[in-house]
Amino acid sequence: MQHISQHNDWLVQPFHQPASVEERDNRLILSNGLIRRTFVTSPNFATVDYTNQITGSSLLRGIKPEAILTINGDEFEVGGLKGQPDYAYLDSDWIADLTNDENAFQFREYRVGEPEACYPWVKRRSATPSVYPPEGVTLTVVFSPPPSLGSLQVCVHYELYRGIPVLSKWVTVHNESQKQIQLDALSCEILAVNEQEKHLLHVESDYAFSRMETTQWGPDADYLTQVDYRYQMPLLMTSHYPLGPGVLLQPGETFKSFRTFEILHDSDDRERQGLARRKMYRTVAPQVTENPILMHVRSADPDAVRLAIDQCAEVGFEMVIMTFGSGFNIESEDREYIATMKGLADYAHRKGVQLGGYTLMCASRGVGADFNCVDPETGEPGSRFGQSACLASKWADGYFERVLNFMDATGMDIIETDGPYHGDVCASTTHAYHRGLADSQLRQWEACVGFYHECRKRGIYINSPDQYYLNGSNKCGMGYRETNFSLPRDRQILISRQNIYDATYQKTPSMGWMFVPLVEYHGGGAAATFEPLCDHLEDYESHLAQNFGSGVMACYRGPRLFDAEETKTVVKRWVDFYKRYHLILNSDLIHVRRPDGRSIDCMLHANAQISPCGLAMLYNPTRTVQEMTLKLPLYYTGLSNVAKIREGEGELKRYEIDRNYNVEIPIKMAPKSVSYLVIESET
Repeated sequence: MQHISQHNDWLVQPFHQPASVEERDNRLILSNGLIRRTFVTSPNFATVDYTNQITGSSLLRGIKPEAILTINGDEFEVGGLKGQPDYAYLDSDWIADLTNDENAFQFREYRVGEPEACYPWVKRRSATPSVYPPEGVTLTVVFSPPPSLGSLQVCVHYELYRGIPVLSKWVTVHNESQKQIQLDALSCEILAVNEQEKHLLHVESDYAFSRMETTQWGPDADYLTQVDYRYQMPLLMTSHYPLGPGVLLQPGETFKSFRTFEILHDSDDRERQGLARRKMYRTVAPQVTENPILMHVRSADPDAVRLAIDQCAEVGFEMVIMTFGSGFNIESEDREYIATMKGLADYAHRKGVQLGGYTLMCASRGVGADFNCVDPETGEPGSRFGQSACLASKWADGYFERVLNFMDATGMDIIETDGPYHGDVCASTTHAYHRGLADSQLRQWEACVGFYHECRKRGIYINSPDQYYLNGSNKCGMGYRETNFSLPRDRQILISRQNIYDATYQKTPSMGWMFVPLVEYHGGGAAATFEPLCDHLEDYESHLAQNFGSGVMACYRGPRLFDAEETKTVVKRWVDFYKRYHLILNSDLIHVRRPDGRSIDCMLHANAQISPCGLAMLYNPTRTVQEMTLKLPLYYTGLSNVAKIREGEGELKRYEIDRNYNVEIPIKMAPKSVSYLVIESET
């Protein structure tokens, strides 16, 4: 097992070993120094080892096909070997005696290349420095079909990245015949994982819908020596389409699957696993590190928008979004309206502010019987959220054209889409871009992804209600329940901070938005409302402090950001704080003490590559003075012996770091107060 210390820990210091493909005899070795996947090429192509090089542990207990396709109703394996005596473990001595299945797709050749951009990224806003497309290596393996299938080529693609234990995989199917074929089902990855490593493997895909999961853990019928009496241990990981794809592939056409992303964790520590996932996003989808300070103005009336722009410019906000219910119409083709909106965008740009707005893409929206989603259970128009337009109908062409033309004509900078966030299916057989139920989910996803890619080409910032990060979106909800904002203000505040604390295990601060309803939202009356802001300044500041202090931008929804000079002063103080410390505040959050309303809670930002290398935010939500000795974990700051720490803008004090990389700091906080600690190295 490779020893991990701060000096060679890829989550603390950059790991520079390049990703490579090495050929040895009949084996190919795909490695980047953190993970290694080994294949044999004879008698067929198969993964025979998948090792975490940090821990030295192999993930696999058995050999499975590289993919499985169902074509014209028949199932075919891609690669793989047969005859393994036992699936409890994989003895290397067995491999030479394993046999080839002649009915499977057969290895033909392989090619090595470099990663290509999955989508364009126009860098218009400050973001974490990154290389895009990411550095790494791509292995493309070409397979020939069994005789019963004629001319059909399958390629399995593997992409390994430099500096992170992450591999992505996808499949392409090319119809070289003169006949159409139907791709009924597709599993892009099948891994027989051992009991010890299951909890150390994270798998996700870019096929993103709410309530939809491409990763399935199920029983392995080949594992006959397992302890479960009914052979039901969930140790077979399959990454597959939950529906379809159901694609009819014409002669000469190529189908490209979604991408599966795999992280091989080196620890079962929740924080460390979260850090790994966050670093994956920063590497393969770096647009998520853009983090503009934004306001949701509730009215698209030009005077109201100009007021919001003026106030944003005065206090340092960077973006105005004309929110849902504002009257903003991004689909308008009216020349006068477009000219008015262009005038507002130009006005905002002169003030150093970006402008955009909300659109109801397809969710909970009826656009006519010919284009609405059809519920497969009833045969009538309907979807999971009442009614939705089908993005694989002809209506979508006009919708996307209207929106992109509007954005081009006005020069706006951000779009906030409502939907598609629920993986709609559609049983219609008359829509232009899907044949029926089986391919409806895929085709709607492709339409949404294509639209987001067009936005990325234009440098448009994308707020999306589902996790399309791996296909170009910037932000999704950090994690909140809208009806919570009808609660009394103090409860809103604490619950929101809990939401931030919990969600940032998996997301970087920049990946999620929070919400601050300055005017009444979902009811609640005066107790839930922040307007007039100057009358509720302490509560307003609490929201500002926890959002800017966590690096999480919130949607401040209302007509204005301030209503008096003292309100403006408070808003600007926290904006200035964020901008002063934005590098560390946009770095990873280490979770120290979860908000519970009983005592001091704490979140620590850490980044060993910058100075300051740490910043801890402290909150006392109680109505009494709180004292405690805070144990602050400094491992991910890169400090190992001594830290210099100051409270607020006070004097630096020297603290010895113990052998567990902690320092102990006495803390005393006034009721309902906020403080912060800045951590620097001794040099």
